[in-house]
Amino acid sequence: MIADMAHNTSPLPMTATSSHRWHEFLDNIASLLPAGTAAVVVDGPGEQPGIVADCLAETLRAAGRPCWRPAGTSPDAAAPAAGTVMLADGPAWRTARDWDVVIWLRAGHAGHGHHPGGEADAGIVIDLHDPAWPVIRRVAGPFASRGRWYISETRAFFSTRAATWDTKFGDDLPAYSAAIAQARIRPGGVVIDVGCGTGRALPALRQAVGSDGTVIAVDLTPEMLRHARVKGRAAHAALILADARYLPFASASADAVFAAGLITHMPDPQAGLRQLARITRPGGLLILFHPSGRAALAARHGRTLEPDEPLAATQLQGSTEATGWHLTTYDDAECRFLAIATRR
Repeated sequence: MIADMAHNTSPLPMTATSSHRWHEFLDNIASLLPAGTAAVVVDGPGEQPGIVADCLAETLRAAGRPCWRPAGTSPDAAAPAAGTVMLADGPAWRTARDWDVVIWLRAGHAGHGHHPGGEADAGIVIDLHDPAWPVIRRVAGPFASRGRWYISETRAFFSTRAATWDTKFGDDLPAYSAAIAQARIRPGGVVIDVGCGTGRALPALRQAVGSDGTVIAVDLTPEMLRHARVKGRAAHAALILADARYLPFASASADAVFAAGLITHMPDPQAGLRQLARITRPGGLLILFHPSGRAALAARHGRTLEPDEPLAATQLQGSTEATGWHLTTYDDAECRFLAIATRR
């Protein structure tokens, strides 16, 4: 069935590596589903939702979970039997009833305007632009704590992009420097770049704290850190492989935390902000940055901005206040996103 997925969506053959990725990906989705009886629908453009649903059904059955794939394209109000996962697909099924889990596929550039709901109310969002390399991209709060999906899916997404990351986004470096200069990090202090990627912020962070300061860079993906070393950025900072949810630093040990694009990649943004607050001393800084504004970034990915997104003004104001920060700067321009908060 997994080989059929590649055959139906890509001219490239399924390799052993991509087959392993598919099995890992499907196991991770299965781990996110509620235990016992559950109604699940897979939606998105083209034929992929049906194929993904078939593959997921196969995975569930192999793990010993009863799974029912209702036939046809004329939905009814039937409910799954006790202890069974009902697994449907497509927009007609999606609008036919309430679902315990909606899975949305991002695939190509089509389909957003023709599918009621899109990914806005989906519990699980999947990146299927490369059919040989599927990745779970977003999991809604109620599901995010289930399973062990986060590390493998994050690494699957970023590892394949590490080699070309700077080539694709190298023009953003001046925006990093300007944002860091505006934040006014204390010279001689300790700054930690959480989710550093290939280390594009590290030269500017080193300049901000000076030769007497300390710069530490953390990322979850080994390939990102390897390319940071290739680019010579280890000269500016100590590079550490670690999970941003469980940072290996003492409480109140940093004068500033820099995070570019991190919060929206975390399964629980508020818990992430709380972890960043833990390692920051009172009066220290949190600098949240992205070299594109939220609207420009959403347009690039073919989606619509929602008011409850983690970096929306009202949401971020509330979540920072709830996690020990005081938001002092919020700038969501077309050319960048910059929010600065002070540790209370």
